[in-house]
Amino acid sequence: MCLVFYFAWEAWVANKKGFIKLIPAPLLIVFLGVGINYLFASAQALPALQGGHLVAIPVASSTSEFLSFFTMPDWNFITDPKVWTLAVTVALVASLESLLCIEAVDDLDPYQRVTPTNRELKAQGIGNIVSGLIGGIPVTSVIVRSSANVNAGAKTKMSTILHGVFLLLLVAFIPTILNLIPKAALAAILIFTGYKLAKPSLFKAFYKKGWDVFLPFVITIAAILATDLLKGVILGIIVGLFFSFRSNFRKAVFVVNDQTRYLFRLRKDVSFLNKAIIKRKLEEVPENAHVIIDTKRADYIDRDVVETIEDFTLHAPLKT
Repeated sequence: MCLVFYFAWEAWVANKKGFIKLIPAPLLIVFLGVGINYLFASAQALPALQGGHLVAIPVASSTSEFLSFFTMPDWNFITDPKVWTLAVTVALVASLESLLCIEAVDDLDPYQRVTPTNRELKAQGIGNIVSGLIGGIPVTSVIVRSSANVNAGAKTKMSTILHGVFLLLLVAFIPTILNLIPKAALAAILIFTGYKLAKPSLFKAFYKKGWDVFLPFVITIAAILATDLLKGVILGIIVGLFFSFRSNFRKAVFVVNDQTRYLFRLRKDVSFLNKAIIKRKLEEVPENAHVIIDTKRADYIDRDVVETIEDFTLHAPLKT
């Protein structure tokens, strides 16, 4: 019901103006989820969500109890290989998620500003170290909070700072109210946000760009859904590199001829992978032909390719 309401609300306010545009839809979704669950619990007509299906934030009855939630690490586990394995995994996943989030938010930004990725990762690393030292969990850039700032018209870094301050205040002072929120309502917000970032029109746009772009895009999404973020992105990178090498392999060597006049044009990066096709094309040149090998547009030529060309210049006259 929350997801249906979200779609209906966005469609209704799309052409509206004034105060209605300022109402944050995710907040309405949270209220709707809490209200529906409260009605189920009161009427007892349907089973209400409880336990693990609701947000679970520790509730402190006093300031001292709240401060007790902050704990120091147990340094006895610093030499445990499992700790380091988990640390590296979390660092990679968090970094990838943040970089992907940055890419998406930069596209959402109406001013099309570019986020400094190195600065973001450094800040995230420092934040995660401090969070771990006081008993917190790792943090990453999150598309929901970032898109909320964009949609609210945020223009400066102060929006991020205030966002963090508000989250701290809410967790500290009204955790009981937050624990009434069904996770299903939060899931609806995430699903709708994901839909806005990956609409069917986006798939059509990538399809029109060609299979070299469309297949890595679809395979990455499928791999992430079938496994997890880290494995999916790694597989997507491998597939993307394959198509990149394939494209460069095809376009690195251009051969055209007019009867006995041949032009070999080497472009971009000519690696050892292109050696076989260059050698074969050169050997197909007939007797008494004029050959021009143009390397002006090549950024890099592998030494094996250079030797192949030099060998050809030596034995080519023997064909006459």
